[in-house]
Amino acid sequence: MLIRDARKEDAERLLEIYAYYVENTAISFECQTPTLDEFKERIETIMKTHPYLVLENEGEIQGYAYARPFVGRQAYEHSCELTIYLDHNAKRRGYGRMLYEALEGCLKQMGILNLYTCIGDPVVEDEYLTRNSEQFHGHLGFAKVGEFHKCGHKFGRWYNMIWMEKIIGEHA
Repeated sequence: MLIRDARKEDAERLLEIYAYYVENTAISFECQTPTLDEFKERIETIMKTHPYLVLENEGEIQGYAYARPFVGRQAYEHSCELTIYLDHNAKRRGYGRMLYEALEGCLKQMGILNLYTCIGDPVVEDEYLTRNSEQFHGHLGFAKVGEFHKCGHKFGRWYNMIWMEKIIGEHA
């Protein structure tokens, strides 16, 4: 098992992982898979200021996680938003926890104190969206701090969106 910084040449595999969620789930509220060039640009932009990690098992990337600025205003400089995606066949192996623990370590070194994540939340669980992501984040110490009702529309259905938060440092 290896967790490392993402590289430009990882973009195709990372997009492959992400595309599954765009095309088959409401986990991502994105409705069209970005092009490879668009996805590379996203990775490069994030990596200029924040960590972008991949997890490999036996040389194959199984997932990725990254942090990005929260809201984008200077007063939020000690906060960031996290995102994680695992290969849809690689769930329940501890990869998500490993990635988030590594990411949290990097962020603590940067002086980040507050972590946020934006999660699609079903009004009623269905084949496109369950509460697994909320439960996963809850197990890692995140708490639900906000909910937007029926703000995402995908696959002809309305979905809620929640924000979860985790405090990882002292606010001196």
